[in-house]
Amino acid sequence: MKYDLSAIMSRAWAIFRKAAISFAEALHRAWQTAKARPVNDAAVEAAKAAAGVTEECRTWADWHRSGYEVIHGSKALFQAVLIWASKGDDARYTASFFGTSQVHPIEA
Repeated sequence: MKYDLSAIMSRAWAIFRKAAISFAEALHRAWQTAKARPVNDAAVEAAKAAAGVTEECRTWADWHRSGYEVIHGSKALFQAVLIWASKGDDARYTASFFGTSQVHPIEA
């Protein structure tokens, strides 16, 4: 499998600046994050298929970064257990996903 080495190095620098750890540890965590990405993508697709959802789905934070907000009171369409590799301990967390029908553009 090929990895985007530039993105991994950028992620390592971001982790290094944010956390009080050595650059070697930051680089290790960036590689763990890159390797966890395909596993997380597969987990999301499996949970989406199990829930029978066909529309585009993202987490609340992903929608917010894209300029949308989740409508107040909306329930997540499905949840998936993902690996949080950037902490360095391969901790798992549950992410909730919202569909395009549950968001609207953020008004300035």
